[in-house]
Amino acid sequence: MAHKVMITDTILRDAHQSQAATRMRLEDMLPACEILDSIGYYSLECWGGATFDSCLRFLNEDPWDRLRKLRKALPNTKLQMLFRGQNILGYKHYADDVVEQFCRKAIENGIDVIRIFDALNDIRNLEAAIKFTKKYGGICEPAISYTISPVHNEDYFVKLAKELVQLGADNICIKDMANLLLPYDAYSLVKRLKSEVDVPIHLHTHNTTGTGDMTYLMAVQAGVDIVDCALSPMANGTSQPATESLVATLKGTEYDTGLDLGKMAQAAKHFRTVAQKLQDQGSLNPKVLSVDTNTLIYQVPGGMLSNLISQLKEAKQEDKYYDVLAEIPVVRKDFGYPPLVTPTSQIVGTQAVYNVLMGRYKTFTKESKAILAGEYGSLPGEVNEEVRKMAIGDKKPITCRPADLLEPELDKYREEIKDYMEQEEDVLSYALFPQVAMKFFEARKAAKEGKAPEAAPAPKAAPVVAAPAPAVAPTGVTMLYVEDLSI
Repeated sequence: MAHKVMITDTILRDAHQSQAATRMRLEDMLPACEILDSIGYYSLECWGGATFDSCLRFLNEDPWDRLRKLRKALPNTKLQMLFRGQNILGYKHYADDVVEQFCRKAIENGIDVIRIFDALNDIRNLEAAIKFTKKYGGICEPAISYTISPVHNEDYFVKLAKELVQLGADNICIKDMANLLLPYDAYSLVKRLKSEVDVPIHLHTHNTTGTGDMTYLMAVQAGVDIVDCALSPMANGTSQPATESLVATLKGTEYDTGLDLGKMAQAAKHFRTVAQKLQDQGSLNPKVLSVDTNTLIYQVPGGMLSNLISQLKEAKQEDKYYDVLAEIPVVRKDFGYPPLVTPTSQIVGTQAVYNVLMGRYKTFTKESKAILAGEYGSLPGEVNEEVRKMAIGDKKPITCRPADLLEPELDKYREEIKDYMEQEEDVLSYALFPQVAMKFFEARKAAKEGKAPEAAPAPKAAPVVAAPAPAVAPTGVTMLYVEDLSI
């Protein structure tokens, strides 16, 4: 049965995360909010993912203040965020009290829809975020991280979706972060989900491989309810397919979105100037707009490719690029076929670099040891036990939900920042990014006391966010947490 297709626009979050290292400022968003609010989107994705880190680290903005101002400027549209399950918006697991308070404060400050994913599709890592999103009245949208492997097939994803509905999902998102979901597979998967689960299906893809528009068109014909698009100034390439193109394609058909292309043209006019500004600053690289079919061959998301190139550059081993690409599937198989999305894409990619530069599994990163020890959750496929033994010796991998081993943390964080706290939300900023948040708090306090000017504006280039380097590393190679285009 045909029905109107709804659209989530990602211009305020994933579009600039995917193309411009999440460098769009609040001042670039607010002038367009009135027109965006009048278009009639299902939702606007405007928070979460890398925006939180980027606000504090590079833009001298309080992410909570950004959310409150967007809420005020967009009174008629649902606001949506991306939430990494037990990792929240950071790169490690947090205790349940932090997850609860984060869900609560996100909803209180203006978020309506929380899209929750786990890099391993380990449902136990989604349970707390689902429960607390429901508890505080948010719309709960758990996501299936889509990937291709011998253990990931249509049955696997349908079973996962059914389990998520049992846990309380209001919508189910198919999160195709690397644009691997091809059009006919999308048709088949959406068709099955529509016949076997009774909640709306929301499809998210990118246009990295140039197949995104076709994937959406086939999904629409299979009955998908909502799709993620981006306004044209920051659409396509590593971002989402363009909103206007899909709206025009469906106009006058049984799937007509009912959205006004004239209003979109007005909004796009504003964001064209923003995109130009980001390009002039060096944040938006025109390369991200081109089609890269290597993703289909190596299953490596766009952000992971740029990560690998920068690692090899640091080690002055750029000629080893294709060797590393060929090594990634080997590591991924040995590690039990994790989907490649933050943080697993960085873990597998960095281990592949180590293997090529130093010999296969001669050295393991701290994160590789952690994933093989079960600290990130249950790996989808069988792990190569020889490799696991090399990494963690006779240590028994944990089999429980990783967060069950964590003590409550909020009171400890609150005590540590009591001299800097101006709002309850500050504890959460500090819990997720202790050093970055503390720098931000110190600058904020100094500015209020008139002791120093506001912190310097964001750097022009888009630097890479580096996590601590493992104990033994090949010269120049660190574990890089890029603001990953794959999420």
